[in-house]
Amino acid sequence: MLRSAVPPAAPAPPGPLLAAVALALLVGCRGAETPVYTTQFVAFDAAVDLSIVGKLKEDAQEASAEVEQDFLFLDYATDAWDPGPMTRVNELLPKGEPFAAPPSLLPLVRQSQALALKTRDLFNPAIGHLLRLWGFDAPEPECRPPPAAAAIERLVAQAPTMADLYLDGIMLQSDSAAVRLDFDGIEIGYAMDLAMSNLRERGIRHAMLNRSGDVRTMGDRAGRPWRVPVRRGSGAGVLGIIDVVGDMAVFTSSIHARNFIYDGQTYHDVIDPRSGRPAAGLQAVTVMHEGSAAVADAAADALMVAGLKAWGDIAQRLDLRYVLLIDDAGTVHMTPAMAERLKLIDERTDVALLRLETPTDTGDAGA
Repeated sequence: MLRSAVPPAAPAPPGPLLAAVALALLVGCRGAETPVYTTQFVAFDAAVDLSIVGKLKEDAQEASAEVEQDFLFLDYATDAWDPGPMTRVNELLPKGEPFAAPPSLLPLVRQSQALALKTRDLFNPAIGHLLRLWGFDAPEPECRPPPAAAAIERLVAQAPTMADLYLDGIMLQSDSAAVRLDFDGIEIGYAMDLAMSNLRERGIRHAMLNRSGDVRTMGDRAGRPWRVPVRRGSGAGVLGIIDVVGDMAVFTSSIHARNFIYDGQTYHDVIDPRSGRPAAGLQAVTVMHEGSAAVADAAADALMVAGLKAWGDIAQRLDLRYVLLIDDAGTVHMTPAMAERLKLIDERTDVALLRLETPTDTGDAGA
């Protein structure tokens, strides 16, 4: 568990509809009744569902309370816009002097640097100034005209990246005043990975976390797979179902998750660091990855930016096998491995297979 205190202004306990707790009994593969404890809490501006299998109610309640507190703390600690540790980090970085960074953020910085390098900076948490310019410093962006081209080009020319950060123990420093950190593209996956690690330390071997369709699992649901729906490119309706067993994560990046519409055009929050504008050419990307929700989270954004022409290079660098991309025409592009796992709701869906030139498309590989 993250032993730091819960944020000073932690949200009040969720109401009945958001904190409904269910205890179900499922018949396992040997016919024995297996308890499944399910609860819901609010963090990172959305409802988070947690299911724990095979534990007594009291133990499951205690474990889920710890997960909730950890999510709330990370929500507070990584918030790039409201007062807190992250905003103080962003205030100190432009000064160019080393300072003691919050210990809770250091692993996230290191992992983000590694993933930025692997994705050729298509995943780039250093572009917080661009996100604010577009109005994506708020959970619900306002409908307004897009930024002026000159303002976008000025920030793009500064080219901030995670390589502009230097860590020496707990001391953090940047040599670029253009860096403003925003971990929105990885913080949910990072929180899920920590939660699963903590549950595992408690002896829990079967659990699932779900936030707005982004999922992290371990084990199974009383002898049956976890069923994860994948939405259509339009954002409405289900494209198909993935049966998931084991230590897996399924994350989707799309133009519908957080956006605003102005003059009939949709502007979404997956910004291409190279152009300073929302990534174009794809409606959605879904990544399934073994062992790390943080990798799946960051990869989904990076592939949205890479697009159909360059997705393969990034997928190979991240050792991804299970990838699904939906282009602007609605065609579903999948790696063969993903095509084997996704059960389409409508078999008439227009599907094209994607091919990787390395063994990562047919063999297991972790990141």
